[in-house]
Amino acid sequence: QVQLVESGGGLVQPGGSLRLSCAASGLTFSWYRMSWYRQAPGKERELVATAATTGSTNYADSVKGRFTISRDNAKNTVWLQMNSLNTEDTAVYYCGADYFSLSYWGQGTQVTVSS
Repeated sequence: QVQLVESGGGLVQPGGSLRLSCAASGLTFSWYRMSWYRQAPGKERELVATAATTGSTNYADSVKGRFTISRDNAKNTVWLQMNSLNTEDTAVYYCGADYFSLSYWGQGTQVTVSS
């Protein structure tokens, strides 16, 4: 059974940082493109960052230069380092794993940016 478990969310002040983690099990992690998504209240889920199996990364324009996605295939883990957070980054953040037609999601972790 595939499981993606996110952690590291919380309350942070504007300008602060958080590091999200996603631990995967039940799949061949190195085969999967790993991504972080987020969904703010009243908004659709949006793609934040992707780490391909090759190691290449892509980011939404709104987070470029502030967020960094990384993965360790030996640890079956993907991280999202978030710096210079602002109130617009408040959302539930989800980890996603994709391999051709297979897609899996974690349960999400709440990130709240507020003073």
